[in-house]
Amino acid sequence: MDIHHMATNVLLRDPSIDWTNLDNHRKAGGFEAVKKAFSMDADEIINETKRSNLRGRGGAGFPTGVKWGFVPKQSEKPKYLAVNADEGEPGTFKDRYWLRKDPYPLIEGCIICAYALGINTTYIYIRGEFLEEIRIVEKCIEQCRRAGLLGKNILGSGFDMECWVHPGAGAYICGEETAMLSSLEGKAGQPKLKPPFPAVEGLFRCPTVVNNVETLVCIPLIIQNGGKWFADLGTDRNGGPKVFGVSGHVKRPGLYEFPLGVNLKDVIYKHCGGILNDRKLKAVIPGGSSCPVLTPDEIDIPADFDSFKVVGSMLGTAGVIVIAEPTPLIEVLLRIARFYAHESCGQCTPCREGTGWMVRILENIRKGLATKKEIGLLMDAATKIEGNTICALGDAAAWPVKSFLQKFPDEFSRYLVDAA
Repeated sequence: MDIHHMATNVLLRDPSIDWTNLDNHRKAGGFEAVKKAFSMDADEIINETKRSNLRGRGGAGFPTGVKWGFVPKQSEKPKYLAVNADEGEPGTFKDRYWLRKDPYPLIEGCIICAYALGINTTYIYIRGEFLEEIRIVEKCIEQCRRAGLLGKNILGSGFDMECWVHPGAGAYICGEETAMLSSLEGKAGQPKLKPPFPAVEGLFRCPTVVNNVETLVCIPLIIQNGGKWFADLGTDRNGGPKVFGVSGHVKRPGLYEFPLGVNLKDVIYKHCGGILNDRKLKAVIPGGSSCPVLTPDEIDIPADFDSFKVVGSMLGTAGVIVIAEPTPLIEVLLRIARFYAHESCGQCTPCREGTGWMVRILENIRKGLATKKEIGLLMDAATKIEGNTICALGDAAAWPVKSFLQKFPDEFSRYLVDAA
């Protein structure tokens, strides 16, 4: 994966240095933020995180400091931190960078979060296919233990925290927080109804914080430099820099770090060098495959959590998929629809049955066997799935179908039997 340094350059570090080496990390100021956190009280850390306007980097964009505030201060049960490193969204590949190339900021973020919330055990749930990343993170955790940076009495602070890696088994659904917690408990990775929310009753029915890798990587920066510094790097209500994973038909795909609010069109044309072979842009999926698609005239907007809502899409994980002419969008949508049908856990009828329906209708459209009636049926199926499932996988399957049909009707109608 190519790493491109842009604008802020605080999350993506110099790729010529081996950041999996603890000495290199400490020479660059590693674990200074942890020391500083140990000199602060819990409320100070939480308030600084709130002040930073850091919003969850796993896709939902919920304010991190507010989420931490939901965890009960006093609890008869132990509390847990569960790190979501089950990066399974097609088009998303940012968390993998820290797991493979630079795991120590994540470990620091875990320690600071755990210290602030009175947590003594952290589980890092890593996607099962990431075999090399699992090995590297476990090696770095062991180096931290030997150096007194994990385990008992971290840095002489009197605070204890143990950290364990838990490999997933290759199920996309385990990226959903309650399904991930079920999987951590050794059960089938199936989402649960909320409430109760994990902050109150999560792992082993105990209070649990679930944070994405990139979210926790931001925490040492916030503690070291202050919440205001981090907030000022982004826009109002959207604090800090963000790592964008740009793939598809661009000249320079890879990972880019930008302040939140960077113009999406500039990302594609200025920073990524424009469209491959100077072809015409056809569509952009802005935040991973579940996010509603954008047309070329909708991309001249700030890339942040709030601005994308205006055009009916989402920043998601900032996995930008660029699609150029003459790519057949029926092929793109069918690939996406098959993924979600395959990854449905089968718990909710609308998702279990509806995702398969959508695939079959799309296959009929592609084969030229469908009529306008099937387009209506496809839209109806998507509408009946959306909002009617325990977790958001149903929405993730429905949104691409609805947005492709709404934004590119001619693209699909030309395949129909009664197109004339």
